[in-house]
Amino acid sequence: MTLNKAVRLVAVVGWIACGLLLATWVALLQPFKPAFLDGQRQRLTRWWMRNLIRLLPLRLHVHGAPVNDTALWVSNHVSWLDIVVLGAQAPVHFLSKAEVRQWPVIGWLAAAAGTCFIQRGKSVSQCLQQLTEVLQQGRSLVIFAEGTTTAGDRVRTFHGRLLGSAIDAAVPVQPVAVAYRLNGAVDQVAPFINDDEFSQHLLRLLDAHTIDVHLHFLPPLDSHDGNRNQLAREAQSAVSQALDLPDGTIKSTPPTLSNAA
Repeated sequence: MTLNKAVRLVAVVGWIACGLLLATWVALLQPFKPAFLDGQRQRLTRWWMRNLIRLLPLRLHVHGAPVNDTALWVSNHVSWLDIVVLGAQAPVHFLSKAEVRQWPVIGWLAAAAGTCFIQRGKSVSQCLQQLTEVLQQGRSLVIFAEGTTTAGDRVRTFHGRLLGSAIDAAVPVQPVAVAYRLNGAVDQVAPFINDDEFSQHLLRLLDAHTIDVHLHFLPPLDSHDGNRNQLAREAQSAVSQALDLPDGTIKSTPPTLSNAA
């Protein structure tokens, strides 16, 4: 192990330990009013994620800005790093299968960050109702509409199933594009795909050269026309164009509860 990698590893492990302390603090705030709790949680989460980015070999480039009001962000998906990069930008909540809540460390951090956990086996209508309620409470959500990660070399089909929550809550859909580049080419280290395991991926990342992360906040889409599939197509097209990548050349599994990020 190189000295640089060892230093990074110690710093990241220490910061994860700090995150667990913050998660404990958030748990102690549970008796307080939901609005106060969510505000505290979001401020701590963004602060923790921004500093985690500084400890990793990442250089962030943000193009555009999130909408000021509640919105459903719809993004392509390359890595677990997407969550850190997106979560550091604005008060947003992520969607995950309920089993993640029981995972050591990751589950605790996800819960403290306000992740929306959904039980496997729920019907689409039940899922939509849960997501709609979150949006109606003024809490923005992030959905990875491809339903899986890619190597960052293409954009898979965006599925409109969960975009119905934006229609029901009458909030805009904001396409968000994420790309990882090394010397201008698609980076090979950042993608978290196939049978990757978190700790092994983290070790490879800590030994990598600085990766440029490009985050594009694209113009929001009006959800009032009530056509979720059209919204999905427009979001997918916007993300593909922003990244100059093939548009949905490979189909993917719809983002059901088993693979929602």
